[in-house]
Order: sequence, then structure tokens, then C-alpha cells
Amino acid sequence: MATSIAPVLPQTLELPPFPVYRFTLQQYHQMARAGILTDDDNVELLEGWIVPKMVKHPPHDTVIDMIQEALRARLPQDWRVRIQSAISTIQSEPEPDLAVVRGPAKRYLDRHPEPEDAALVIEVAESSLDRDRWKAQIYARAGIPVYWIVNLIDTRLEVYTDPIGREAQARYQHHVNYSSRESVPLVIDGQEREPVPAQELLP
Repeated sequence: MATSIAPVLPQTLELPPFPVYRFTLQQYHQMARAGILTDDDNVELLEGWIVPKMVKHPPHDTVIDMIQEALRARLPQDWRVRIQSAISTIQSEPEPDLAVVRGPAKRYLDRHPEPEDAALVIEVAESSLDRDRWKAQIYARAGIPVYWIVNLIDTRLEVYTDPIGREAQARYQHHVNYSSRESVPLVIDGQEREPVPAQELLP
């Protein structure tokens, strides 16, 4: 049975014991255009920090593929699934494992999706579980309505909904865990779609 609990989320990323420089989204994009950051740099911008992304293992990549298949069959025609692509917020540019965004694909030829384009973001978490729970504050602050963490460690789906607050107070009001025996509600643009059996999303 799904359980609702108050999430305990890390408040900060681990930082060195000396001052660090934080970048704006514009500076981050300028570094990419100047070739300082390239496709070979496996990083993302989180709260002004340029941080390395986690190493991906076969279960992680396989589950991403499973989720993509499960969602595509249930989405309205004008919505699509993007995989490990950036979403631009005011202070961050995370690259969630999957994001359900408005189509068509050409909508994003000259920009990344922004929070108002997204109905759902999903992270598949193994070694990244603490970081992905911390990211809930980033996604809540941006107003993304639903955030899923596919928790490979505990074999469950963590669903966060109803974002409120700004800055450090931003959070999701509701957090429900689903086991592999349950079905997960799928809400796109405020409309309920066909629920997804969690066993289609978990290894």
C-alpha cells in the first residue's frame, strides 16, 4: 500500500571548506558557447554550482528505457519524453533522466524546456539518491508539478507533488511511496491519464 511520509531531504550539496564561485545560468551558457564546457564534460548546473553527474550503471540505463516505453503509450499526442536533456530554471540547469514536456520537438531548437513546459521530471537513483532527493527543492522552486524518484536501492517509486514556496523554503507538499505491486497516478497538464503499474517502472 502506498504510504505518505514527510520527506527528509539533504539541504545542501557537500562543498569544500573554502569559498567557491557560483555561476549564473547565463555564465554557464557562455562557457558552453566559448568551448570551456563541452559535450565531454559530464556536468550540470545546480544552484549555481557546476557539479559532475553520477556514473551510470546498466540497471540505471535499463530502467530509463523501461520508463520511456511505459510513458510514451500513455501521453497525450502533444506531449513527449526527453531523456537526459536539460531544463532551464532561474538558478539551475539540471539534466533529469527523463522529462515529460510539451511538443513538438522543434519547439526546443533554440532553447531548453523551461518549468512551464514540463509536466513531470524523473530521476533514476542508485548512488545518486541523496542528490536526487536534494534536487526536489530545485524542481519545487521552479514550480514543476510532479517529481518522481525511481529508487533502485529500496525498489520503490517516490512521488512528490504540489510544489509550494520560494527560495530555501520551496518544497513539495506531498510525498507518496509506491511499491512494485501498486499503480502510480500519471497527471499531465492537470489531467489524469492511465495509471502506470509500478512494476513497469522498477527493475
